[in-house]
Amino acid sequence: MKQFVKTRLKKYITILLVVFIALFIFRLVYGYKTVGEHQVSQVFNEPVFSESVVVSTEGRKNYASIKYKQNTGQIPVSIDQKYEKIADINTLSTKFDMEEKQIRAQIEGYDGLIQFENKSGNKGYRRLNLTIGIPPENFDSIYADLIKIGAIQSKQITKTDKTNEYKELNAKKTSLEKIRSSLVDLKSKGGRIDEYMQLENRILEINQQLQGLGVSLGNFDGENEFCTVKILLSEGKTTTIGILQWVKVALEWTVKTYLMLMATLTFISLFAYLLLLSIEKIRTPAYRTGNKN
Repeated sequence: MKQFVKTRLKKYITILLVVFIALFIFRLVYGYKTVGEHQVSQVFNEPVFSESVVVSTEGRKNYASIKYKQNTGQIPVSIDQKYEKIADINTLSTKFDMEEKQIRAQIEGYDGLIQFENKSGNKGYRRLNLTIGIPPENFDSIYADLIKIGAIQSKQITKTDKTNEYKELNAKKTSLEKIRSSLVDLKSKGGRIDEYMQLENRILEINQQLQGLGVSLGNFDGENEFCTVKILLSEGKTTTIGILQWVKVALEWTVKTYLMLMATLTFISLFAYLLLLSIEKIRTPAYRTGNKN
């Protein structure tokens, strides 16, 4: 009997040890695979593009166009769609100088134009903020290359249709030109000096509005067609995690998980035992009553 108990006890202890060791190995391998031997910590926790950057780049808008045919009845109609396409890339760098050169080489290689640049911070805490105008045909290629630089924290592409805005600006320009032409005709008919001055002021006001519209419409010109790439390169620090740290973290997790697992199994076993005991007590009187009958 004692030998049987010893054998069973040894078997249970072995199973419990195997479960503990399996959990420990699992956590050790999982931690190494997910985190890696080197971990990059971020220095700056600010948004990708601060408010000051947005204000600084508002003067120049990048638009592009694409022509396609739409069938309306039997005659295909050529439609010129105007759109704005912006890529936002936020990346961490542990090799700031080298990766800055890579970014600038990509811009030059894809015929890009740096429209805004802000570089700040001392060594170890540097940050490079660029807004780049890229020819539409090179947009996808440079985006694919830039997201390979550094450790990407966030990335997104936003495309907005601007066709209606372009048509509205043209319609407004045509309307103002007609008003100006009418006012110029009125000037030639003569009149009082005060009326003449009012006409001159009104014509001057319209000319100013037309000038502003000319700048806005200039952004849509085929010669100035660009898509926008905004990239923020932040210098980060590399932290090396030693083997003892891996073992410590894995051991802490294993002990915690193992105790929770044992507590859960104990609770389930106790609950099952009490349930069976209750069922047995309920069935026993009924069994005795049946025997008496």
